Amino acid sequence: MASLEKRGANSWRLTVTAGKNALGKYIRHGKTVRCRTKKEAAIELAKFQIEVEAGAYIAPEKLELHAFINEWREKYAVKELETKTLSIYLRILDKRILPVIGHLRLDQIKPLHIASLLSDLGKEGSRQDGKKGILASGTVQVVYRVMKNIFKRAVEWRVIKSNPVADVKAPKVVHKESEVYDEDEIQLLFQAMQHEPYHWRMMITLALTTGLRRGELVGLEWKHVDLVQGTIHVKQSISDFIDGKPNIKEPKTKKSTRKINLSDAVWEELKDYYEFCKQEWDKLEETRDNNHLFVFFNQYGKAFYPESPYLWFRSFLKKHQLRYIKFHDLRHTSATLLINKGVHAKIISERLGHANITTTMNIYGHVLAKADKEAANKFDQIINFKNRKEA
Repeated sequence: MASLEKRGANSWRLTVTAGKNALGKYIRHGKTVRCRTKKEAAIELAKFQIEVEAGAYIAPEKLELHAFINEWREKYAVKELETKTLSIYLRILDKRILPVIGHLRLDQIKPLHIASLLSDLGKEGSRQDGKKGILASGTVQVVYRVMKNIFKRAVEWRVIKSNPVADVKAPKVVHKESEVYDEDEIQLLFQAMQHEPYHWRMMITLALTTGLRRGELVGLEWKHVDLVQGTIHVKQSISDFIDGKPNIKEPKTKKSTRKINLSDAVWEELKDYYEFCKQEWDKLEETRDNNHLFVFFNQYGKAFYPESPYLWFRSFLKKHQLRYIKFHDLRHTSATLLINKGVHAKIISERLGHANITTTMNIYGHVLAKADKEAANKFDQIINFKNRKEA
């Protein structure tokens, strides 16, 4: 049995009776919703009744955060979040959030709880990997995003009235200076690569000269490479595998979908590499992936796992005793070299596929500041202040 009662101008009280308890008393569940008309309220009542009768309703006064997480995961996360993102969110919940506030009732969690949790994460000893120092600001911001997402769903589902995270200022991310190679180190890198497998040499070359992300490199197909014009059209990436198959996704933002021009030398090298690939495909006719002709493929003619370039690069640097940088730092090296050569930040932003130039400025601000100082000093050569004083 269900009933509807108007409580205010746009407020309605929903009540659903779900049988009797052991003492013979009726079990009633109720909640208040905001609707402009009685028809809208009746629709909400019907939804509420279905939820109660299906046993899916939990009264807010009994719902602790750890219990709500199960609802959030089943009804939202597994359907809306990328596989890799979901994995990160669940790990953050298990290690950073639930141990601190998971036992609290959802409707009793206040902005102060959120602010205190975030503050503690920024203190010495907050790392869980045994290393000294504080937790990276980027990780703290991810914790903030996870909590905001969860409580936003709680508000949407009328479990709580307001999102306590929304009243807490988002943690500021401090962009660290990336570890990059200078021009001399790049020369050493390419010298060491001379006798490495062709596909790794070509991948490193593209990473440095185009700034492509690791997922974009392993997801690159020949149909997206224009060998006539010397361009690469970035249309997809691979961030993980599902059931042994690459999870090919379109870029998250419009800016990430982009066309990148190749240098003349890299263009010619890529043509030669294409001829090499055609010979390899003939050898792998029985195992290759004919639906996707990837630019970089393993011994079976299939896409690399996203971790493969990172693992190979780490081993390669160690073998040749080269200074260690992450594979992703090749992208930072690419941007830094262009900045030092005077290329406009807008062009660099477009090549990297940043959502906007502000992202580029934030990440490479320290490099741009140095380049700006060198640009300013050019006026000393033009005006020649020393001679003006003597005159």
